[in-house]
Amino acid sequence: MTEALHVVCPHCAATNRIPAERLGEAPKCGQCHQRLFTGHPAELGAASFRKFIERNDLPVVVDFWAPWCGPCQMMAPEYAAATAELEPKVRLAKVNTDAEPGLGGEFGIRSIPTLIYFRGGREVARRSGAMSRADIARWVSSLDSGR
Repeated sequence: MTEALHVVCPHCAATNRIPAERLGEAPKCGQCHQRLFTGHPAELGAASFRKFIERNDLPVVVDFWAPWCGPCQMMAPEYAAATAELEPKVRLAKVNTDAEPGLGGEFGIRSIPTLIYFRGGREVARRSGAMSRADIARWVSSLDSGR
């Protein structure tokens, strides 16, 4: 019997059960029928954040950023490229701390950009400062191999 993983849809936040071996086959959401893995970070707000972090069986990396932040703007295309590289083994998402100051406060975000790696709804690691695609992928892979 194959292991089924819970994967939260980045479009409608529905939780889907996907057989682990089918993650790479571009699975679609059972509710909204859009692709579960888009190659782009999911944009999370306060309403979707908790479900996305807690209900995904896959690790989730969240970029806490702000539109006025120069290093955040420089890192955005690198983070998007890392998303395309790391999916479907890891989910990547973004939280705009200007739009969601409560989330920034809850996680003690003092500098941006800050990446937080969550597994099972819990923070495992964090890293602040702009990073390249290769640095993001290397950091995530080092954490993922420690499972």
